[in-house]
Amino acid sequence: MMFENTPLIPADILAKAKNLKLLILDVDGVLTDGKLFFDQEGNEYKCFHARDGHGIKLLRQSGVEIAVISGRKSKTVELRMKNLGIELIYQGHEHKVAAFNEIIEKLNIAPDQAAHMGDDLLDLPIMKRVGLAIAVNDANFAVKQRADWCTTSLGGQGAVREICDLIMQAQGTFDDILNSYLK
Repeated sequence: MMFENTPLIPADILAKAKNLKLLILDVDGVLTDGKLFFDQEGNEYKCFHARDGHGIKLLRQSGVEIAVISGRKSKTVELRMKNLGIELIYQGHEHKVAAFNEIIEKLNIAPDQAAHMGDDLLDLPIMKRVGLAIAVNDANFAVKQRADWCTTSLGGQGAVREICDLIMQAQGTFDDILNSYLK
């Protein structure tokens, strides 16, 4: 079922999303709005959107694995991802392809069975290798130009949830999840 406020999704994007077994997410600018907060002791703070987290949990329940590959290292990211049940957490990987290859091998899937969601140039090497390349609405222009799909939401503002819902709709699992809340 498609809802009126859901953007019309082209058939080729739905076909790519139907084939997915893995969604790989960048952190800063995708799961967060990209702002970095530090206190005087150097402690880092990040803000994650609750709807993104819930979408991640629902997508995992539907059978799609989630991985995170970030160029930066952050204890906050590790804590949030573990809270969401994500075990494939790769931080401090400015050259993300090695982590991507390790994840694909570990899950024994083909690159076209993976999607990657990014916002900046560091994400392009993976985006050109996956079956579905996704950019958040406020991504760098070069990333948006090379993405298969661009979200209507901004990074850290529900963009991940938008993609989780899109994948579940394409795979026919969204209605069952929705109905479980309507009982």
